[in-house]
Formats: sequence, structure tokens, C-alpha cells
Amino acid sequence: MAQLVKLQDYISRYQINLKRYPSQFVRLKQIQWERMKKEWETGAEIEQWEHESEELEKKQRNPFFKKVFSFSLKKKDEAFEQDELEQNDELLDESSLSHSVTDEEDMPEEIMTLDFEPNILYRPQTAEELKRMYVDQLFHFQLKWASSTLREKSYVEPRYQRDSLLRTLTQNLPDSYLLFYYPILQLKKAPIEMGVILLTPTSCLCIQVLEEEERASFIGSGDRFWLKKVGTSDKKVLSPLISLNRMESILKQLFTNDQIDIPIHKIVLSRNGYIDYPGSAYGVQFIDKRKFPEWFSHLKKNPSPMKHMQFKAAQSILNTVQTTSFHRTNWDTKIEEKDMDQ
Repeated sequence: MAQLVKLQDYISRYQINLKRYPSQFVRLKQIQWERMKKEWETGAEIEQWEHESEELEKKQRNPFFKKVFSFSLKKKDEAFEQDELEQNDELLDESSLSHSVTDEEDMPEEIMTLDFEPNILYRPQTAEELKRMYVDQLFHFQLKWASSTLREKSYVEPRYQRDSLLRTLTQNLPDSYLLFYYPILQLKKAPIEMGVILLTPTSCLCIQVLEEEERASFIGSGDRFWLKKVGTSDKKVLSPLISLNRMESILKQLFTNDQIDIPIHKIVLSRNGYIDYPGSAYGVQFIDKRKFPEWFSHLKKNPSPMKHMQFKAAQSILNTVQTTSFHRTNWDTKIEEKDMDQ
């Protein structure tokens, strides 16, 4: 699963420590999948899950237990938070990045699994069905990491829970991909909303999404407006190349200032429509409904591990993002999970 590093202007745990969280996510994902798969293979009954859940709810209704539970959880979170702050003081150099990605022995398993504990919600008939259940729960957990830290939290718009492109990118691409989903950058005191930025280990993809009505056809040109055709209806729409070129220009400037050497590729994406560009657009890929399956299949097959230059590029973007959040005052994780489900 691609890692959701930044979503809009929400606070992200990757902002706190980019060195720690990518490797922690990969290991957490593996540990919890093995646990869930073992439960399924050994025939753990759904009733057992329900019984444990009911017992926990009964205990939490008890004022004394709730107070102890909340205090214990807060202490764990504070210890984890202090560790994050100490880690964040380290310099972002190549050796520390390499150590963070490859050496995870210093990350206690109980801390890593504290936030994410997937459950078997029903009895899957196949391993593939179980995997879909697991990946769906992991997606909701990614939204949590992309909208909260141990100190701060952002309100998540419900539409992101149902965003099909966000799900497609996170659930199907390799763990080594870092995703910035419509981040807002703060440049010269002015907020600028970007499109989709996907950092692979070897390149930076700038993606401008052009998805409206099903089977819409877009006639492109070098002009300011394109023509959108839906049946017999024609309508002018702003050229996606304007935003795409602006994205490229901003990222080039950031990368140049931070001495980052990584190729930038521009893509206009329409999974449910068609793009016809009669002329030639230098350095731009047009991926429509016809080309998407092959393009995405190729994207999924990149076997490269995370790279130092990829991390530097991600950090460069994170250094300029705008963040809107509030300080957390409630440490009850059950309430937090309830908020995420709404």
C-alpha cells in the first residue's frame, strides 16, 4: 500500500518524523496481517471477537476502569510522543535515513501495534476475501495517520472515506511509494493547492485528475480552455495543463533549492473518460480510460525500495505544507475511532 504522507492541509504523523514512520508503517502492516491471518487459519470464531468487544464495553462503562484505562493509555502515548520528538531532532542525512528504513529493532512492537488492531468482522471464505477486509481497515488507519499526531488532530472530510482514487492509489501501489493527495503549500504567505503528487523511489509524478461525468470526452489543446463532450452536450473546461505546469514549476524550485535530483513527470489522468489531444504536449502523459489499466499495472510493478533522494524530496515538500489542526485533549482511542467512522 502506498503511504499517505499528506492529505490536504491535515496534520500528518509523517511531518513529525519522516525517518521513522515509513518503516514503522511497513512493519506494522506485516505484523498485523500475520496476526489476522493466523486467527483466520486457526478457526477463531467470530463469537470470540464479539464477546471480547462486549466485555471491553462493559468495563469501560465502569467509571473506575475507564479512569484507569484512560490514564494508562495517556502514559503510553506520552512516552511514544517523547520518543517521536527526540527522533525528530536528528539530522535528515543519508545515514540516518538508511538506518531508519532498514533497522527496526529499536521500535518496540507494542508501540507499533498500539494504534492499529484490525478485527475479523465476518467469516471470510477465502484468503483473498480476508485480505480485502484487512486492507480496507488499514486504509481507515492510514487516514488516521494522515490527519493526527499524538498532540494534534485535523477534522477529516467524510468524502475522503469514499474517495475511489485515493483508495485505488493507497491500496494497490507498493509500500515504497509516498503519496501527497492534494496538499496545500504555503509559498510567500500564499496557500497554493496542488494536485496529486506521487513520489516513487526513482521519480516524482505530478498528476492532474480530470474525472467528471462517466464517459466524458475531453478535446485538448494548448489554449486556456478544453472542450468537454458528454453525449450531444459541449462545455468549456479549464485546461488541466495550467495547474499541471504550475505544480511542476513549484516542485522544480523546491527541489533545486534543496539540491534534490529527481525527475518530474507530468500526467493528466481520467479513469472514467477519454482524452483527445490532437497536437503535441511536451513532457505530458495523457492517461485516460483506455490507457489506465496498462499504465497502472506498470506502476504497481516497481520493485525498488525507498531511496534517499525520494525521502529528501518528500521532506522538501513537507517543509512548505500548510497545516490546519487543533490540539488534542481527549486521549480515549475509542472516541477517536468513532470520529473517524463518522
